[in-house]
Amino acid sequence: MAGSLDGIRVVDLTTVILGPWATQTLGDMGADVIKIETPTGDTTRFSGPKKNPGMASLFMATNRNKRSVVLDLKKEEGREALFKIIDTADVFLHNMRPKVAKKLGLGYEQFEKRNPDLIYCATYGFRKDGPMADKPAYDDIIQAACGIADLLTITSDQPRFVPTIVADKTTGLNVVSAILAALFTRERNGGGQAIEVPMFECLVDFVMVEHLYGAGFEPAVGSMGYERLLNRERRPYATKDGYLAVLPYTDANWRDFLKIAGRDDLIDDHRFADLSTRTKYSNDLYGFLGEVIATRTTAEWQQVLDAANIPVQVVLTKEDLLENEQLQASGFWRLEDHPTEGTIRMTDPPVRFSKTPSTIRRHQPQLGEQSREILAEAGYSEDEIGALFKMKASIQHS
Repeated sequence: MAGSLDGIRVVDLTTVILGPWATQTLGDMGADVIKIETPTGDTTRFSGPKKNPGMASLFMATNRNKRSVVLDLKKEEGREALFKIIDTADVFLHNMRPKVAKKLGLGYEQFEKRNPDLIYCATYGFRKDGPMADKPAYDDIIQAACGIADLLTITSDQPRFVPTIVADKTTGLNVVSAILAALFTRERNGGGQAIEVPMFECLVDFVMVEHLYGAGFEPAVGSMGYERLLNRERRPYATKDGYLAVLPYTDANWRDFLKIAGRDDLIDDHRFADLSTRTKYSNDLYGFLGEVIATRTTAEWQQVLDAANIPVQVVLTKEDLLENEQLQASGFWRLEDHPTEGTIRMTDPPVRFSKTPSTIRRHQPQLGEQSREILAEAGYSEDEIGALFKMKASIQHS
């Protein structure tokens, strides 16, 4: 069966993680994704363990279901080739800062004239109408700017970064949803449009869902920050032989937990009465949880808490996830044969569609692997393709 985006062509002029992960998701959904690369290639081709040059782990994790073409956009013929490819496209995504895109002549206005049905998506650090518009931005920079690094002072006594690229990936999800919404609008009303997806604003929105709190009213009716989360005692709790995440959440959860813990004397304690009161006394409650969980083994707690339908989960390591029974049973880990890299491990597209399944149809491409076929699809003759790449070194594989 064809995927949800079968027949949609996406031209991907992004690098690193944010854009490539977003376009990989669109590719999983069935889109034909054309990855535009410079003669040196996406920087992630060289990031992490690898078997062969240019095919490192970070690139492999974010570039399946794509075809690669090499273009030198600093040259006029390279930019013209990009325009010809985009003449056949539905979506164009880039992560150049506004000033850089304008300098290269790759603003929305240039594309709209040629392809008025094009969805043009630009993703970068900060909204272009603010004073920080042309500042460079990477995940660490945005974690610092949006408040995430400061939130970690609760547990580490100084600002720290979350050890996953949360800014890139959260913004990438916004890219995917924005492009899908624009495609839906085009299907319903006709015509393309420009989309701006800024990392900073996306992550401030992400953080402030819960932490705007009292400042959500004007004048404020309390401080900023959701108390239950801003609590040093909120953590996985040590058992006799491991660690557990335990979260009695509802009133019934707490009554059952107190009975299981042998603390019936606290059932009528006002601190446990309801969600609002428990939030107010969250420091007391989390401290209590830590003391109680330490009295039994991990397996003992899992058995009684699962039976009572109280949320509980063992703390898993990265390595544990490779053998996790849920992920194994659901087919989440995929072993695929790559023509140059041998057997590789990938995640299955996590979202499932009953009638338009997401699939893995193409391996991660070598640099410029499909250059000739993509340029031919854009209308270039063999002689024109040869002239465009006068030196064979411009394309590593064609």
